[in-house]
Amino acid sequence: MTSGIGYEFMRRTQYRHMGMSDQSRGLPQPPLQTEYDPTQPVVELPAPVDVIVASLDLREAIENRRSVRKYTKGPLSLPELSYLLWCTQGVKGGVSMPVTLRTVPSAGARHAFETYLLVNTVQGLTPGLYRFLAIEHKLVEINLESGLSDRMVAACGGQRMVKAGAVTFAWTVDSYRMTWRYGERGYRYMHLDAGHVCQNLYLAAESIDCGVCAIAAFDDEAANRLLGLDGEEQFVIYLATVGKKPA
Repeated sequence: MTSGIGYEFMRRTQYRHMGMSDQSRGLPQPPLQTEYDPTQPVVELPAPVDVIVASLDLREAIENRRSVRKYTKGPLSLPELSYLLWCTQGVKGGVSMPVTLRTVPSAGARHAFETYLLVNTVQGLTPGLYRFLAIEHKLVEINLESGLSDRMVAACGGQRMVKAGAVTFAWTVDSYRMTWRYGERGYRYMHLDAGHVCQNLYLAAESIDCGVCAIAAFDDEAANRLLGLDGEEQFVIYLATVGKKPA
């Protein structure tokens, strides 16, 4: 492989090309969480410590993990959703700099992701688009218009499980949160971090009788438009559907 976009990406993000980062220049770091409109309704989530799920051996969860594209019509409960959010982006604490320590690894603890949720059937939530506020462990309403699931299905090339599942996780990147420290090399780390997060979702879902299917085949521009992102500084990097497993 000596040509093409993929080759150029790997070549130009090699460690030797990092150069001086904005962090090393003494520039202030970006916020740990993307700001939101304070006039938008905020949904309280059950505290993770109060959510009780079935005990599941880690080896069993790993052995049972597989992609599930067909779901029952059963909804997720709000505590179950809270649990999945905590397992994938939950904040366990913070340290000086400041950075957040979370339930998934991230290069330099940059945690450049925001989690959007396209809700179909979650008890206590109106169907629509929400964003997870990881630091507060709450949801903020983004868009409750009808037809969002159909638009996301179209953005994902007709993958119907987006509409059949209870909820679709859409992980987005605030790119400067990562590149502030790592420059262009940070784009590699964003993709590595996406794998960490999605695997946690797969394993956590096993303990609440849910299936997950990761989605990397999507129209970037359409998905970004649906979530209201500019596609440059902030963009969708990965998606995954979640729903109750059929018997």
